[in-house]
Amino acid sequence: MPIDTLRLATAGSVDDGKSTLVGRLLHDSRSVLADQLEAVTRASSDAAPDLALLTDGLRAEREQGITIDVAYRYFATPYRRFILADTPGHVQYTRNMVTGASTADLAVVLVDVRKGIVEQTRRHVAVAALLHVPHVVLAVNKMDLIGHREACFTRIVLDFASLGAELGLSDVTAIPVSALHGDNVVNRASGPLEWYEGPTLLERLETVPVSAAPTAAPPRFPVQYVIRHGGFRYYAGQLVSGTLHVGDPVVVHPSGRSSTIAALDVLGEPATTVHPGTSLTVRLADELDVARGDLIATTASVPPTITRHVHAEVCHLADRPLTVGDRVLLRHTTRTVRAVVADLAGAERLAANDLGRITLRTAEPLALDDYADMRRTGAFLLIDPADGATLTAGMATLNTSRTAGVSAPSASSRAS
Repeated sequence: MPIDTLRLATAGSVDDGKSTLVGRLLHDSRSVLADQLEAVTRASSDAAPDLALLTDGLRAEREQGITIDVAYRYFATPYRRFILADTPGHVQYTRNMVTGASTADLAVVLVDVRKGIVEQTRRHVAVAALLHVPHVVLAVNKMDLIGHREACFTRIVLDFASLGAELGLSDVTAIPVSALHGDNVVNRASGPLEWYEGPTLLERLETVPVSAAPTAAPPRFPVQYVIRHGGFRYYAGQLVSGTLHVGDPVVVHPSGRSSTIAALDVLGEPATTVHPGTSLTVRLADELDVARGDLIATTASVPPTITRHVHAEVCHLADRPLTVGDRVLLRHTTRTVRAVVADLAGAERLAANDLGRITLRTAEPLALDDYADMRRTGAFLLIDPADGATLTAGMATLNTSRTAGVSAPSASSRAS
């Protein structure tokens, strides 16, 4: 049976011990090479290796004692492969967390048991909810510093449960840990933490269900190139979800024109069936006016929403603020259209790292899916038309009832 892959992201406030937790996870799962451990041991001030140095690789991070960049780590156990995005905890690097968590199946939110749920914890949970990360682990760290008291752990779990319910989190697992000593990270704690009977962090990572295979999603094929050869038109791109078959009736969005798949080619060879993630060319039975940015979907599947009014939850990434009336370019899959910011849900502007809700009016219709249903075709970027700089990451919210209770604090209005 093939081993699957879990994508996870870590988040925690400054000094909560997140880098130590990730270092402990890598060390105790035997995912650290001998020369790496020797280098960390030499760089450590104490006799024991400082495992936080396994992840804080940037010189600026070591000097400041915080995580700045998103560090991707790859490791495996006999049960599963893992892609870990170690994201920054400080409020000014929220945009980095959005980048790291955007493809995650699970988020590990770290809390210092002595501090409990702080404002930055709320922000991390808001980002996880914004990105519709399906599973969350609440790792309550530094249990050794409060005498491993169960009552302290229970209080934080109840506070977090209230926050999670407010933001719409549906699957949260709470684990008491001591990253410094390795309790309940990879190895089960004994002694004072024996009252905890749930899984260790690694056990949860090894057993949590991964996202449903993209083959189960409606087929979506964004056209990247139009190739004319031998009197035929071929449409090249990558199938981002679903499965295509020769003979499938399809619709080209946003025009709504229909046809049938006459041929599929992968790496220059004919194919009868193509699965998601595959780069291919498609030939249709009819001569249609299909261009880069069009989206091909099967008629039997749930169709995308065709709209020129885009409602979305966003994280602003650029130092230049976003304001109502700004003219931008909206890049969705392979399609780029002109747009204007129509509304910021009551805010005057969005500054760097702010989370918010916006409404955009586009010059041309877009074929969108709700981000909660399909990440690849529900996400978009806002681009500065003057210099091409990326301004904002957006997640389309076509079903507005899903986000009615979500609160997304902004960096400028809510201090860390």
